Amino acid sequence: MAPAPRRDTPPPRTGTSEREVLRGFLDHLRVSVAAKVEDAPEPDVRTAGVPSGTNLLGLLHHLTSVERATFLGERVADWQATFRAAPADTVADVVARYRTAVARANEVLDRCADLAVPLPRPHLNRPAPSVRWALTHMIEETARHAGHADILRERIDGATGR
Repeated sequence: MAPAPRRDTPPPRTGTSEREVLRGFLDHLRVSVAAKVEDAPEPDVRTAGVPSGTNLLGLLHHLTSVERATFLGERVADWQATFRAAPADTVADVVARYRTAVARANEVLDRCADLAVPLPRPHLNRPAPSVRWALTHMIEETARHAGHADILRERIDGATGR
């Protein structure tokens, strides 16, 4: 029996400033994508749902790397490898790492009052994007993969909604 569809959550109500709108939509997407993964059954959560090999756990593992690279300045040597969680990783492990990366990213963002300034970076030899660019990029990246997660989750057990 397929699970009952989730109630779709509407777009977030945010403040009126550009900063509040961008942060509100990014946080909304972050919560949505984590929810798609956190109660997905094993081994389906790591089973490829499409010929490219994409799976739910790998998507969240990838988004963790993107959060860390974008907001924390961490280097990624092999982006393709970020789409694969380790065999020993549990769903809870990957979700917790994602939420930790999001919390650390938000700490950085909380210290950035001006969207036009570059993000602070621990590696001074690499140029940093503006806070505005980073927020917009993460909204695009997270939304893209949230859409993939929607389809993969529905294929696994029929769960729909945000």
